[in-house]
Amino acid sequence: MGESTTRTAPHSGGTGTGPVGSRTGQRLSGLAVALGIVLFLGAFAWGAVLYRPYTVPTSSMSPTIAAGDRVMAERVDGDEVRRGDVVVFKDTAWVSNALVVKRVVAVGGDTVSCCTKGKLTVNGKQIDEPYLPAGSVAEDKVIPTVTVPKGRLFLLGDERQGSLDSTAHLSDAAGGTVSQNAVRARVDAVVWPMNGMLKKPTGFQTLGPLSTPGPLRTIVVLIVAGAVLVLGGGAYGPIAQRVGGRSRTRTEPARAH
Repeated sequence: MGESTTRTAPHSGGTGTGPVGSRTGQRLSGLAVALGIVLFLGAFAWGAVLYRPYTVPTSSMSPTIAAGDRVMAERVDGDEVRRGDVVVFKDTAWVSNALVVKRVVAVGGDTVSCCTKGKLTVNGKQIDEPYLPAGSVAEDKVIPTVTVPKGRLFLLGDERQGSLDSTAHLSDAAGGTVSQNAVRARVDAVVWPMNGMLKKPTGFQTLGPLSTPGPLRTIVVLIVAGAVLVLGGGAYGPIAQRVGGRSRTRTEPARAH
């Protein structure tokens, strides 16, 4: 005599008519989304307070920063600036109503000149400058010995030959120097194209401590982590529904015997 039976696929979570996914999973996904939003928005707010974006219009800082590059610069006070920093500043004696981006090579009290054996000299020490264009030498600029007054900075472009920097203002009353109070920000990274963080100007280490980069890397990590948590938590429901749909009770007729 033939008989008909049904086979029931194993499943969990009751009859499958409740909410998709376990309650624990739903709570965790909600927590992930909430935490992700906090991290994402918090990091953006932190970055907005500390950093400002600038577009560099000229090639005077090439190859470190090319014309048209977008940089992120940390807002700092002038007395926080160190030798080797790339800074954004405004000095109407240089360019009226425009921001300028240059590298600080000497600070108040320093004596700077060029060149000794093809190298920039600060306080009698020859400075290695690996950021200069390939094949370039510092002696593209001849600098007479300049003693930088306290509270002022001496700045050069990395593209020495075409940069209108302190050497173009040596005859000014300030001897080509700029007040440290004119500094608006210190460049940490080139973000477009994504060249990343600027390299440390290690050639200046023998003269004193270098600046420590701001928390830009941490901010980026927090933004990415927040986005991952939001997307991951939001994807829990559809994934659980898909997986749950495959494991729900299925019945199929068995062959008659």
